[in-house]
This record gives sequence, structure tokens and C-alpha cells, in this order.
Amino acid sequence: MFEVVLVHGACHGAWAWERVIPALAALGLSARAVDLPGRGEATSLGAQVEALVAGLRAPSVLVGHSAGGFAITGAAVSPLVRGLIYVCGYMPEAGRSLAEMRRGWEQRPLDGAFVVDRARGVFGFDPARAKDLFFHDCADESGRLYLEALEPMETALADVTAAKALPRGYIACLDDRAIPPAFQADMARGIAQQAALPCGHSPFLAMPERLAGEIAGMMRGFG
Repeated sequence: MFEVVLVHGACHGAWAWERVIPALAALGLSARAVDLPGRGEATSLGAQVEALVAGLRAPSVLVGHSAGGFAITGAAVSPLVRGLIYVCGYMPEAGRSLAEMRRGWEQRPLDGAFVVDRARGVFGFDPARAKDLFFHDCADESGRLYLEALEPMETALADVTAAKALPRGYIACLDDRAIPPAFQADMARGIAQQAALPCGHSPFLAMPERLAGEIAGMMRGFG
């Protein structure tokens, strides 16, 4: 069975998956979480993809939460990547940045929640908004959010062909207040394996065992 590599979303870190890793282990899956470059300092999407690829050590399925969907899609060029699973994640289109995708959707619940420091090349979320956006149905971990590199949010992937050639799955969150569920459904169109969880944007905190079960089920379908 492939190793599971868990990739966090914007302003999060490997800490987000702390409860999912033992839940996957209980299902017989080896999993680890990684920190992408850009925690509190400027970096590029290319650097995040390169770091993710360089850290692979076995045939792997990459699981990306939210903005982590961009990094796992870029990393699909590695021959060690055998599948991709998006968890309420952005599923990139060639030539469109995450910021462009977000602004292109009619509902934009994140508008007004960003705190941007362009001089440092980073952004964060307004602490007054973070709990309601990300943690309304689970433990409030807003104090663990980082500043995040801005450039990866504004950078497009030129080619997503390698990702489209892999087995892919999408796990939607039906009470998500950050990425509208309808937007998730639109991004997931055409994906053979789909599942949905009745929770907000942080399923790794709200229902880690159920999330692990969906990941394991999709991986069985990957062969």
C-alpha cells in the first residue's frame, strides 16, 4: 500500500493532521504530514512543489487540504506520486491562480478576512474571523495559524496534465464556511471518486476518523 503524505492548506501546518495520522494507522495505512515552505515568510509555488517532491521517499498518495491542492497537483509530475486526494481543496486549472479561482466564484466568504503584508510577501486571516470560517464546529485552533506566503496564492500552474492522468478523489465538506460547497462540487466535476462529510473547513479536527476512513476507501479504489 502507498504511503499517505498529508499536505496542509494556507496558514495551517503539519499540526492540522495530528489526529488523522493515528486514525489512518488504525486502518493499516502509513501516513505523515509535511510543512510546506512559506510558514511566515515569502516563497513561491514552485518552491513548495519542489520541496514536496524532494521529500517523497516511497510511492505515495498525496492528500491536500484547501490551498494544498495546488502543491499536490504540481507534485504529480513525480513518478512516486500514485494518486491525489483533495480535501475541500482547490483543484487547479492550468493558467489560473488560486486567487483567480476564488475571485471567479460568485460566493466569496473569505472577502474581507485577509490581512496582507505585501512588503513582506505574506498574508494571514483576521483573528476575529478565523474561528467562524475554519473552526465553527470543532476545537478552535485559530491561535495556531501562521502567516502564509502570498506569491503561491497568486501563481498559476502552467500544466496539470500529470495530475489528470492519476487516480484522483475529492472529499467535500458540506458545512464549509471558507470554500462554498457548491464551489467544491464544481471543481470536483468529472472526478470518479467523491465523498462528502457533514462538517466545516477543518474535517481533520471535526471528524478525523471519518476523514481517515474516506481517504482509505479512496485509496482502495486507486488499486
